[in-house]
Order: sequence, then C-alpha cells, then structure tokens
Amino acid sequence: MASFLVYAAACLLAALWYAAWFRRHSRRGPPLPRPNWPPLVGSIPFLEPDLHSYFARLARAHGPIFSLRLGAKLAVVVTSPSLAREVLKDQDAAFANRDVPAAARVIAYGGEAEIVWNPNGPVWRMLRRACVREMLCPAGLDAVYDLRRREVRAAVRSLRARAGSSVDVGAEMFLTVMNVITSTLWGGTLEDREERSAVGKEFQELVAEITELLGRPNVSDFFPALARFDLQGIQRQMHILLERFDRIFESIIERRKRRLEEGGRKMHGGDDFLDHMLRLEAAGGDDRTPFTMTNVKALLMVSVLSFYSFDLRCFVFYVFSVYIILHNQTNNNI
Repeated sequence: MASFLVYAAACLLAALWYAAWFRRHSRRGPPLPRPNWPPLVGSIPFLEPDLHSYFARLARAHGPIFSLRLGAKLAVVVTSPSLAREVLKDQDAAFANRDVPAAARVIAYGGEAEIVWNPNGPVWRMLRRACVREMLCPAGLDAVYDLRRREVRAAVRSLRARAGSSVDVGAEMFLTVMNVITSTLWGGTLEDREERSAVGKEFQELVAEITELLGRPNVSDFFPALARFDLQGIQRQMHILLERFDRIFESIIERRKRRLEEGGRKMHGGDDFLDHMLRLEAAGGDDRTPFTMTNVKALLMVSVLSFYSFDLRCFVFYVFSVYIILHNQTNNNI
C-alpha cells in the first residue's frame, strides 16, 4: 500500500512538473494581464450582472486587452474599437470558431449539423450557402410570396369576423408573423390555420424553456471534465426538449415527403425552405460535403429558435416604429 502511494505521488509530481514546463515553453509571447483571483474558480465568483461595466472597470486597471480565468476556461476580453476591429473583421477567420456550451451542444444536434455552432470549414460554408441561396435571396422570398399573402389575408378575415369586440392587437400581430415564418419554413404542410397556431404555440413554449436553460450558469461549461456527470441536470432536461422538437419536425417532414410522393406538386404556389432542404438531402449535399436529415432538422431548429426567442415587446415596438415612419413619409408626400 505504501509503495502504491509513493508511486502515485511520484506520478502526480511528474505530471505537475510537465504541465509547468509545457506552459513555460509553449508561450509565444508575454502573458496577457489578468486580475489576481483565487485558483480553481478564477473570476467566476466576482462576475457582475452588468458585464460591460465590469469589463470597462477591469480595462482601466489592466489595459484594453486582458484575460480572465473562468474555472478551467481561459477567456480573453478586448475593449477598444481597434482591437475589436482586428478580432471581428481583419482576423475574423482566426476567431470564427465558438466554444459550444454543453446545453447548446445537445439542442444543436451535437453542434456540427447547423450553422450557428458549426466550426468554420467546408460544412459551415455549405450550410451558409444553402441558407442564403434558398431562403434569404430575393428569388427565395418571392417564391413564398403567396404563402405570406395567404397568412396576412387570413389575419384580416379573423379580425373582420370579430368586428365590434376587443382585440389584443399585439398578440394578433405576433400570431400573424409567427404563421408567416412557419409557412416560409414548411409552407402548406400544415394546411389548417388552427393546427399551425397550435404548433406555433408549442414551439413558443419550448423555446422559452430552451432559452431559460441556455441562460442558466452550468458547471459543465466552466469545467468540461465534469460535463459527463451533468451535475445540474441541464443536459438531461435539454435532451427531453430536443425529443419534443424532433417529434414535431419528423411529423412535418414525413407529411411533406408523403404529399410529394402521392401528388408530386404542393398545394401552395412556390417552394419553401423545407422543399429546398429535402432536395439537397436527397442529393446528398454537394461534391465535398454530405447533407443529411440531421442537417435538415438542425437548420429548422435554428430558424425556429431565432424567431421564437424574439421578444414580443421588441416586435410590437418595431412595427409601431415602422408605422410612424410610414405615416410621417405619407404626410410629407402630401
């Protein structure tokens, strides 16, 4: 037993010596200035809610660029416009990759199937090209014009049917834009407006839970060696939400594929985002990068999260601002 303890102590000392030697000889320049916080936890206990004010105060003490130790992670903070330009524009390719949080890795199908957390490379470029070419280009938006018009007209008919009664305008506007977005994503797959609204409301509830989990501090993010234990249960809860999303996506995709097999053409006028993604999936991607059904669901997930996490108050304020601008322009023209 004594010999085993001596052997273990010798191995530990050797590992610590090698780590110190490696850190000393692997540095390519002087270390960045940093606050002197206790080991192991680093700056985590001292972070403040208003990070911009906290970082500005540290910048006055340590300069425009400094480092923070967040558990086992090293973070570098830049606070000057010239350094921000260097990082975000001049050297953007070198800083393009992101450290995927443990909860985000679960909901993003591993972080390598969609466009947000995917590292910069052939897969990310292929996904970006597919989104820009098929969904965000003028031709892609024109292709789903009939879908957008259908939803707006349905909203007008709904309001007309309730003439003389009180109406929550903000909720109606949010519901209309929600239906426009989902129609742009998967078109006429859900023909019934009430069914689309029910699916949209379920998405809204799921996104609220996902956003809460993503914003919750997670020990696994600061100490990756503990991620496998999921001490706070955040990954387990995210897996449950992912399964609920998966059931909805798979139902929508199967109904679309069945309709295409039976009738050939869709009931709506143009191709939507799901049509393009299924076509790309059937082709297997491009010459260099495969494209699978996981990529289809991951891109749908990103699209849904990006809209449903948008705050309703911001949306109403935006629409009201547009109304004021258009109203002023009309008066000026008159």
